[in-house]
Amino acid sequence: MSFADEMEDLESAEDFLQYFELEYDPAIVHVNRLHILQRFHDYLNKGAASMPEDEDAVREVYKKLLARAYHDFVQSDAQTEKVFKVFHMAEPQTVFVSLTDIQT
Repeated sequence: MSFADEMEDLESAEDFLQYFELEYDPAIVHVNRLHILQRFHDYLNKGAASMPEDEDAVREVYKKLLARAYHDFVQSDAQTEKVFKVFHMAEPQTVFVSLTDIQT
C-alpha cells in the first residue's frame, strides 16, 4: 500500500497521530482535533511546492508538520491560534434600535 493510500484511510486526529507514532495528550486532542487537522492541512499547503519526491522523505515531512500542528495547541488554544475564519471575524457591533423604529 502506498503512502497516499495509507493517508486516505486516516480519519481522525488520533488516527493521524497514531499513524505517525506521535505521543499526544488525548485531552488536548479531544478539545482541538479539528483545529489540529486544519493547521496540519495549512502547513502541508504552505510546503506543497517544496515537497520531496521520495515517499519516505514525504512521510517524514508529514510527521514533522503534524507534530508542529499538535504542539501549536499544546502551548496555546484555538481562540489564540485562530485557525478558522470565524476567529478572524470582527467583534459584534452593538446597535441601538428605538421602539419607534420597530413599530409598524
